[in-house]
Amino acid sequence: MATTPMKKTSQTRNGFKAGEHIVYPAHGVGQITSIEEQEIAGFKLELFVISFEKDKMTLRVPVTKIAAVGMRKLSETAVVKKAMETVKGRARVKRTMWSRRAQEYEAKINSGDLVSIAEVTRDLFRADDQPEQSYSERQIFEAASSRLARELAAREKTDEPAALKKILAILNEYARIAR
Repeated sequence: MATTPMKKTSQTRNGFKAGEHIVYPAHGVGQITSIEEQEIAGFKLELFVISFEKDKMTLRVPVTKIAAVGMRKLSETAVVKKAMETVKGRARVKRTMWSRRAQEYEAKINSGDLVSIAEVTRDLFRADDQPEQSYSERQIFEAASSRLARELAAREKTDEPAALKKILAILNEYARIAR
């Protein structure tokens, strides 16, 4: 597959612009570093070049595919507020097999929907005085809480550790109240 050298194009496409933070459902929060034009296999394509700092990854997404992959702007303030209210709620754990629940949790995380991610974070949270989590529960909890923290950090213009600390403080506070 032959590619020709990249050519920088306009810095705004389909409402997205270079330098803006976005959410790519399969990978979380990233930043559009540029919008480029490339020729791939004889076709000219406009691509968003998205950098995911945490994963040390750069993704090139065709402008025409953003709807199909679910790429979106950061959540509005009202959605962030609703997600934080969700975190404060009582954990709702279905009585189904773990493998089925794990699939549902992964689907919620990969949906990119902030409130769904908050639900997974809330449902899998364990306070220090609660029973240990299995390795896979812990992995899914960390994936969900990290995604939630990254979007919260981008919205509040802070860093992920500070946002995660805020989320864990809320979870701990409301875990005591719920019992």
